[in-house]
Amino acid sequence: MISACAKSEDSGSASNSSAPASAGAQVVASAPAGPTCSIDQYGGSKIDLKTAKVGFSQSEKEANPFRITETQSIKDEAAKLGITNLTATNANSEFNKQISDVEQMIDSGVQVLVIAPLNSDGWDSVFAKASAKHIPIITIDRKINATPCKDYLTFIGSDFAEQGKRAADEMAKALGNKGKVAILLGAPGNNVTTLRTSGFKDEIAKVAPDVKIVFEQTGNFAREDGQKVTEQLLQSNPDINGIYGENDEMALGAVTALKGAGKKAGDVKVVSVDGTKSAVQNIVDGWASAVIESNPRFGPLAFDTASKFLSGTPVGEDIVIQDRQYDESNAKTDVNSAY
Repeated sequence: MISACAKSEDSGSASNSSAPASAGAQVVASAPAGPTCSIDQYGGSKIDLKTAKVGFSQSEKEANPFRITETQSIKDEAAKLGITNLTATNANSEFNKQISDVEQMIDSGVQVLVIAPLNSDGWDSVFAKASAKHIPIITIDRKINATPCKDYLTFIGSDFAEQGKRAADEMAKALGNKGKVAILLGAPGNNVTTLRTSGFKDEIAKVAPDVKIVFEQTGNFAREDGQKVTEQLLQSNPDINGIYGENDEMALGAVTALKGAGKKAGDVKVVSVDGTKSAVQNIVDGWASAVIESNPRFGPLAFDTASKFLSGTPVGEDIVIQDRQYDESNAKTDVNSAY
C-alpha cells in the first residue's frame, strides 16, 4: 500500500466496511497493479520538490465542500512540506479559462503541475507545452483522455465505476430490490459522470432487475440544478421511489425539492456520492439511505507521488484511492469525520 499517512487500510475490505473516523483525513492508494512511469521514461531531471515551482489548477469555483476541501488539502500539504513557490488558480467552471490558466503557469516556469480537470478532453495544447519542458502533470479526481507517462504522468482518484456499483447496491437494499429510480446525472464531458452512471446501471441490472430507471437528467453536479431537476421529476413521476445523485450537492438539492413537495423523510430513498457532512447528516435525519465517499483530500498523496517521481522512483500510472461509505449504521457516529 502507498499511503499519504502512516496508517493504511486493507484494500480487500475497503468497499464494504466503514473506515475509522480518522480515515476521513487520509487518502489511501492501492499499490500500482499496472504500469509505472519513471523520470527516464517521461523525460526531465531530478529536482527537489521543496524548492520547485509548483502549479495547481482547480476546475470549479469553490462553492461546494468537495472543491473547498480539495484546494485546501493541496495548500495545506504544500505548507507542511515547506513548498513556498505554489501557484494556485481557479477556472470557475470555465474550461477555456482552465486551459489558459495552465498554459500561463507553464509559460511562467512551473516545474510540476497538479490539475483537477474540468473536462476529460481538449488538453492537447497543454500537453504540447508541458512536453516541450518535460513538466510532470499529475491529474486528480477526474481523468484526462490521454496517454499516461507521455501526455501526463499519472492519475490519482477514485474508482468511479465502483462508486456507482456501491451506490446501486445501497439503492437496491433501500428499495427491497424493486421500484422506480431516477438518476441525477453529473456534468457532461468527464469520466466521473460516465463511469458513475454505467457502474450504477450495470449493477442495478445485475442485482435488482425489478428496480427500473425511469428518469435521467443532468444536474451539473450543482445543488440548485439538482433541486430544479427533482421538481421536474416529481411532476412527471410522482410515484418515484428512489433518487441516485451522482454527487452530494445534487442530492441535497433533491432533498430540498422533496421537502417542498410535501414528502416525508424516507418516502423517497436517496443515495449519493461524495461524503460531505451535510449529506451524511441527511442519513441521520432520515432523508438519505447511504452516501458513498469520494475523498477530496489529495494533497498528501499528490505531493508524495511528485516527490518520489522527481527523486527517481517510478510511480504508478493509475493510482486508485480507497473510499469509505456512510449509512444508518455509522452516519451518526461518523458525521464529524465527513468534510
